[in-house]
Amino acid sequence: MHKISLLAIVLTMGFMVTEAFSVENNPLTESRQVIKQFGGELKAELLSSLKEGGPLNAVSVCSQKAPGIAENLSRGRDLIIARTSLKYRNPENAPDNWEQGILQSFEERRGNGEAVGEMEHYEALTVDGKQVFRYMKAIPVGEPCLTCHGKQIPSDLKTKLNEMYPADQSVGFSLGEILGAFSITMPM
Repeated sequence: MHKISLLAIVLTMGFMVTEAFSVENNPLTESRQVIKQFGGELKAELLSSLKEGGPLNAVSVCSQKAPGIAENLSRGRDLIIARTSLKYRNPENAPDNWEQGILQSFEERRGNGEAVGEMEHYEALTVDGKQVFRYMKAIPVGEPCLTCHGKQIPSDLKTKLNEMYPADQSVGFSLGEILGAFSITMPM
């Protein structure tokens, strides 16, 4: 009963958020578009780097190019784009309390059979006295992800990852699991 009530409140909040904005200025629509573009650009960069120089070359995409892609997409927009995970590689990508709760709910939803690629969550919140819109979209583990995040990482790649990220937690994943999520925060 408690989970159903909480779900109803969250869904109602989501509908209230989308109804409060015009189609052109809808934070949910904008978040979905930005994440789709971010994910597409990041995947293209990863696949290109893997093809050109193999896994050792691709490591730099997530560590160096992903922040640049996020910065370019946020330029001219009043929003923050991030990536996070319960098992993060870079401590700078550690989830905040809100993101951690949503990531845990994504794991529960996956356990109940929901497709990871369809998972998203959004709501309006008050943070430091200001209204913000927050959005998260789950990132499913795909074949390219397994190269650096899977259970069998080549030793030379594992050495490089350990040098770059001594406290790396983002390994041991299997196809279809939740690697993490894209996260957007914007003022309302």
